[in-house]
Amino acid sequence: MARVVELTTYPVKGCAGVDLTEALMTEAGLAHDRSFMVVDGDGVFRSQRRDPRLALIRPGIGANGDQLTLAVRDAEGAGIPPVDDLCVDVDRTSPTVDVEMFGTPYRAVDQGESAARWLTHVLGAPSRLVRVPPDHTRATDGLTPGTCGFADSGAVHLLSRASLAALNARVAEAGGAPLAMSRFRPNIVIDDEQGAGAGTGGAGAPHHEDGFRRLGIGDTELGFTKLAIRCAVTLVDQPTGERAGPEPLRTLALYRRATVGGVAFGTKYAVLRPGKLALGDLVDVLERAEPRL
Repeated sequence: MARVVELTTYPVKGCAGVDLTEALMTEAGLAHDRSFMVVDGDGVFRSQRRDPRLALIRPGIGANGDQLTLAVRDAEGAGIPPVDDLCVDVDRTSPTVDVEMFGTPYRAVDQGESAARWLTHVLGAPSRLVRVPPDHTRATDGLTPGTCGFADSGAVHLLSRASLAALNARVAEAGGAPLAMSRFRPNIVIDDEQGAGAGTGGAGAPHHEDGFRRLGIGDTELGFTKLAIRCAVTLVDQPTGERAGPEPLRTLALYRRATVGGVAFGTKYAVLRPGKLALGDLVDVLERAEPRL
């Protein structure tokens, strides 16, 4: 039996996460997860794929979501001119504007000039902050339909410590340094009840989560949508906001090639039943299938 050992929400897509001890799971994922997004001057989303400095931006959001704060981690070390923290009164009611993510158009509420100036200063390129509108009805694909904010795909990303341990063992065999869980930006990290995942495979075995089809965690229920296909964001060292070499994609390509789409690591879920969950909650696997790529 596995338990939840990490809970993280990412209020601003591409920016640093906020670690939680307990959380509300909404129909679109953990509360506030990817509800904001940074876009360029043309309304196209910014990602760590081309803007790794996003990782240095540390958001904070109040429980009711009415205020968002933005701060820069180690601005001087990253070569960013000094900048004060910013507090934004969240706008949900202004007319929506056109934005684009992966070539798909969406509508969003622009969060104003002060946020735009701050982000432009930090990222060194014209940028604006937008939020999902109250009537956001994005539908996600996969085995279980659902919805989410501005996440790449799927409301909830889950990964086990066992899977990371197995990957790091292979990276070490090739002479590389171990990778932090933050490289993969999961919402929920699970481990076995004894917390032995880093050494013995936790949560049963590496990639055991590939076979989870329906989960109960706390008051919530999740339905499997797809495997998490990994991209160049995993190459970014999150504490420094810099690309840090070919790992983990080089090693994942040796043993985790998916039938479609690239290399897989972790799983994505739609929310079947919203509710509360917390660190230490048991992960009840209500339905499973034979894991396969």
